[in-house]
Amino acid sequence: MLYIALPGKKVRRLSFYLAMEEYVARHVEAEDCFFMWQVEPSVIFGRNQLIENELNLDFCRKHHIQMYRRKSGGGCVYADMNNVMFSYITSEEQVGFTFNRYIGMVVLMLQKLGVDASPSGRNDVMIGNRKVSGNAFYKIPGRSIVHGTMLYDTDMLNMAGSLTPPTTKLISKGVQSIHQHIDVLKNHINLSIEEFKQFVRKELCDEELTLTADDIRQIEQLEQEYLSEEFIYGKNPRYTVIKKRRIEGVGEFEARIEVKNGIIKSVNLMGDYFLVGDLDNGLLRKLKDVPLEAGAINRILPDRIDDIIMNLMKADFVDLLTT
Repeated sequence: MLYIALPGKKVRRLSFYLAMEEYVARHVEAEDCFFMWQVEPSVIFGRNQLIENELNLDFCRKHHIQMYRRKSGGGCVYADMNNVMFSYITSEEQVGFTFNRYIGMVVLMLQKLGVDASPSGRNDVMIGNRKVSGNAFYKIPGRSIVHGTMLYDTDMLNMAGSLTPPTTKLISKGVQSIHQHIDVLKNHINLSIEEFKQFVRKELCDEELTLTADDIRQIEQLEQEYLSEEFIYGKNPRYTVIKKRRIEGVGEFEARIEVKNGIIKSVNLMGDYFLVGDLDNGLLRKLKDVPLEAGAINRILPDRIDDIIMNLMKADFVDLLTT
């Protein structure tokens, strides 16, 4: 696998590394590419999540925690310089195979360090019954991108404070909950974070490409999309009807439905689900001008929608919108 290196050791904004993934996917022809990155305290939320549902905005602003949106689905993640972010770009387009291959590589790499790591659920790597890595996925034509966390260590107070909406629970209880559900690698290995990164690079990659100054300029141009207010906040409109549900094996959903005289005018679908197809053209636009009732929605939708949202069955989606 080809390691994509940057010239120098400058720590950049999280948005740069998201743009770098996309740039590599579009311009580097190697079948499999990988790189690691670290950022100053930041939160990154999924393509279809509502910011106010996922973050304590006042806490983030007070503690100078930057906020970014990514193009993949999944949930909200906190990152800082004490954990490592992984990016994997591949020519394989089948989502299940891509996830399994990538997570299998990560699990095997950790096991070689003596860590009792195992895959779990849709996208996690576990140590025992605690999560040490969560990952998300999206596609562009001809390429797949997987990115995620590797918790070497982290600031638990910042994590709990930023990812705890102020109306749900106290930050102190959030810290306690996080300790119960996540683990950090420093508790299981004797390597420093830099030694760990060197091990990962040697274990997963056998070639290296260093990006040029021209590559960097093009990535910085692409980064501007990730920094625009429209991209970061554009998924936060107001709708008339709000439906919320967790669908097992799929994720959390919040559907905001604009309705006039019982007819759907638009649907915005938030949540930590994983997209594997075209959500807007393949699903949501089909609902425009359809009565908000189960029979009408069932007739207008294709029989399979799990090729748009991973693992989502048509009946569950119809129930989400109408019950």
